[in-house]
Amino acid sequence: MDDKPNDLLLLAGRVLTYLIQAILVVGSLALTIAIGAVIFAQDTVMAEIATKHAEKVNDAASLASFPTFTIVAMLILGLCMIAAAFMFFGKLRNIINSVGEGDPFAPENAERLSSMAWLTLAFYGAVAAMTLLAVSIEKWAQSVGDGDFSVSVDFDLSSLLMIVVLFILARVFRHGANMRADLEGTV
Repeated sequence: MDDKPNDLLLLAGRVLTYLIQAILVVGSLALTIAIGAVIFAQDTVMAEIATKHAEKVNDAASLASFPTFTIVAMLILGLCMIAAAFMFFGKLRNIINSVGEGDPFAPENAERLSSMAWLTLAFYGAVAAMTLLAVSIEKWAQSVGDGDFSVSVDFDLSSLLMIVVLFILARVFRHGANMRADLEGTV
């Protein structure tokens, strides 16, 4: 009877990881379409910006310097973040499956947790790079008279804590797997 809630919890974990990965696939498709739209529709976007801000623009060169490369770079970083998140939830589901099979301290889980920590670090590195790119777009937006675009930078210690916890859990699982192997060797 005690296993029933645990089985439901593991099932919920599996379902959530699949659902999140499906959402991430949809997001990656949207970003891929957005990359094409930015590249192929930049003239249309520039015409719209010129019409909207014609009286505010101090420098015509600012309008001509639409930050296409910067926007595409941000969208590519977004795709990288989605790929990292997709792999993160795949590894999480594999850990959930191993718990359901009764083997949570498998050496593979230590490697999965370590990979999840690296993926999280890469994700937040991409967030930092994207923030820097967004600041340059903010400067461009201000130069064409669009004060509605602004970037705020927040440093969240919980993301750093999550990375550290994942690396520590990887060590705990590696140690647990080694202890189990030692115990099996003595029996």
